[in-house]
Amino acid sequence: MADLIGLAILFLILALVAFVLGAKGVAGFSMTIAKWLVIIFIVLAVVAFLL
Repeated sequence: MADLIGLAILFLILALVAFVLGAKGVAGFSMTIAKWLVIIFIVLAVVAFLL
Protein backbone atom coordinates (compact mmCIF):
# COMPACT_ATOMS: atom_id res chain seq x y z
CA MET A 1 0.00 0.00 0.00
CA ALA A 2 2.92 2.35 0.57
CA ASP A 3 3.62 2.16 -3.15
CA LEU A 4 0.27 3.82 -3.86
CA ILE A 5 1.17 6.84 -1.75
CA GLY A 6 4.59 7.01 -3.40
CA LEU A 7 2.99 6.96 -6.83
CA ALA A 8 0.44 9.58 -5.79
CA ILE A 9 3.22 11.89 -4.59
CA LEU A 10 5.13 11.28 -7.82
CA PHE A 11 2.11 12.19 -9.96
CA LEU A 12 1.44 15.24 -7.76
CA ILE A 13 5.00 16.49 -8.32
CA LEU A 14 4.68 15.74 -12.04
CA ALA A 15 1.43 17.74 -12.14
CA LEU A 16 3.03 20.71 -10.36
CA VAL A 17 6.05 20.71 -12.69
CA ALA A 18 3.82 20.41 -15.76
CA PHE A 19 1.65 23.28 -14.52
CA VAL A 20 4.69 25.50 -13.97
CA LEU A 21 5.96 24.67 -17.46
CA GLY A 22 2.58 25.49 -18.97
CA ALA A 23 1.38 21.99 -19.92
CA LYS A 24 -2.02 22.29 -18.27
CA GLY A 25 -3.45 19.21 -20.00
CA VAL A 26 -0.69 16.99 -18.62
CA ALA A 27 -0.98 18.68 -15.23
CA GLY A 28 -4.71 18.02 -15.04
CA PHE A 29 -4.32 14.41 -16.11
CA SER A 30 -1.51 13.81 -13.59
CA MET A 31 -3.55 15.42 -10.84
CA THR A 32 -6.50 13.18 -11.66
CA ILE A 33 -4.29 10.09 -11.44
CA ALA A 34 -2.83 11.28 -8.13
CA LYS A 35 -6.33 11.90 -6.75
CA TRP A 36 -7.51 8.40 -7.69
CA LEU A 37 -4.39 6.78 -6.23
CA VAL A 38 -5.01 8.55 -2.91
CA ILE A 39 -8.66 7.46 -2.94
CA ILE A 40 -7.67 3.84 -3.64
CA PHE A 41 -5.08 4.02 -0.86
CA ILE A 42 -7.64 5.31 1.65
CA VAL A 43 -10.16 2.62 0.69
CA LEU A 44 -7.55 -0.14 1.00
CA ALA A 45 -6.33 1.28 4.33
CA VAL A 46 -9.88 1.28 5.74
CA VAL A 47 -10.51 -2.28 4.51
CA ALA A 48 -7.21 -3.46 6.01
CA PHE A 49 -8.06 -1.74 9.29
CA LEU A 50 -11.46 -3.39 9.46
CA LEU A 51 -10.18 -6.90 8.70
